[in-house]
Amino acid sequence: MKKFKRYGKYYVYILECQDGTYYTGYTPDIKKRIELHNNGKGAKYTRDRLPVKLVWSKEYKHFKRAVAKEREIKTLTRAEKQDLIRIYERTTKAN
Repeated sequence: MKKFKRYGKYYVYILECQDGTYYTGYTPDIKKRIELHNNGKGAKYTRDRLPVKLVWSKEYKHFKRAVAKEREIKTLTRAEKQDLIRIYERTTKAN
């Protein structure tokens, strides 16, 4: 059995679904994960809401921190998620 890697690169992300809803997840390979979602092989939630687009992401070096951030984001209201996305868009456009 392969040992689970707890350190490295982990991404927490928010996707905007075709119906305007948000989906939050984490992954070690964000590009591959979004591709899986858009091919209907990601989360069950996104399968009927394709296509999805990445609207927020953050990289973590520890699995535990990424999972904690995912849980935190899932408790946010829609308005709070939109604020997070707006801040992200402003900072990524500035770079």
